[in-house]
Amino acid sequence: MSIARFGAVVRRLMPLVLLLGTASFPLPRAAAAAPESGDDGLRPPEVSAESAILIDGDTGMALYEKNADERMFPASITKIATAIVALETANLDDIVTVSKEARNEDGTRVYLAEGERKTMRDLLYAMMLNSGNDAATAIAEHIDGTKAKFAERLNDFAVHTVGVTHTHFTNPSGLPDPDHYTTAADMAQIARYAMRNDMFRQIVSTRTMPWNGKEWQSTLINHNKLLGTYEGATGIKNGYTEAAGSTLVASARRGGMELIGVVLKSASSDAMYADMTRLLDYGFQHFELRRLFAQGDVYPVRPGEPVDHYVAAAPIDAVVPIGRSASYTVAPDGQVTVSTPLGEQPAGRLQMVLAPPSAAVALAAGGPAGPPGSPVIRTLITVVWLMMIAFLATIGGLLIRRRRRQGRWLRGN
Repeated sequence: MSIARFGAVVRRLMPLVLLLGTASFPLPRAAAAAPESGDDGLRPPEVSAESAILIDGDTGMALYEKNADERMFPASITKIATAIVALETANLDDIVTVSKEARNEDGTRVYLAEGERKTMRDLLYAMMLNSGNDAATAIAEHIDGTKAKFAERLNDFAVHTVGVTHTHFTNPSGLPDPDHYTTAADMAQIARYAMRNDMFRQIVSTRTMPWNGKEWQSTLINHNKLLGTYEGATGIKNGYTEAAGSTLVASARRGGMELIGVVLKSASSDAMYADMTRLLDYGFQHFELRRLFAQGDVYPVRPGEPVDHYVAAAPIDAVVPIGRSASYTVAPDGQVTVSTPLGEQPAGRLQMVLAPPSAAVALAAGGPAGPPGSPVIRTLITVVWLMMIAFLATIGGLLIRRRRRQGRWLRGN
């Protein structure tokens, strides 16, 4: 075989060799998904409020933060927690009798009369649309007897159900109290939890509702001005006290992605809505929801690890800048962490599938084990691949030496 002919054979075989190599050693998805450089297009918006956050409603990942963990007064966005706790505790058709304390509650009201009987459903709409403090008190007293006892339920819900730890409620409505506080980050997670409830979602997206009370007949108009004015707005609740300033939790959905924003202590209502509009615009213009793992996807590990592989028991998504790759890592416990403009954030957890004992024994003995596609089999295929390369290189060397000897013999004759 001539050298030229050998080279042609090698060139024909190399694509097959490379194909075998990549098939036997698939790259971990994190290694294959490095982020592009440069964040010039991700300049965060200017927010005048003292504290704010923007998160993705599906994954909970933060896209913007400003003093998000600073303790602030929530005002009437407290009613988000009151509403979801009531929905998970009481029946919508429960008949609630209004007490004297509820009748005389401070602040915004729907003018409930003492002794008036209303359904829990009606009171939830009155509380969330018209921000009725009297309705909030009536709800709390119906469930736990007093506002103080209901506040204990709210705090237990915040810590043990939602998992937030920088929030403390003393009443169901958000009326001023030094010990009644939250953070933007906590309130975003409480709202995210609440928006998983279909009835809650229906209430906070309702713009108007007829109200036929004993002392007040009117039309309730949702105080959240983004409904009907911001494309895709789906909720949630605004508030105001002198101590809290203007506060707002808002949500909107576009293109399969729902964002939740929180703005605390704005100087005015106009400034609050302007801040929220900038936050939501920033999220929709610069980010998209990306699927990292579909249900059942397998994530491989290096041969010899005690874990055979990881598998996604449920889909795992992440929010990433539009047009950019999703850079992530998988920890030994299966935790998937995504790199974002705000740093590393958890995206979900893969389930560990432990290597079978027979595979571990065979691997220690140097023998093959495991089903096709296991780390051991991939290692064997890789060894074969390397042996093929070594074989081709040896043949090439022998042919070159043979040609040289033939040249010397011809010159000698």
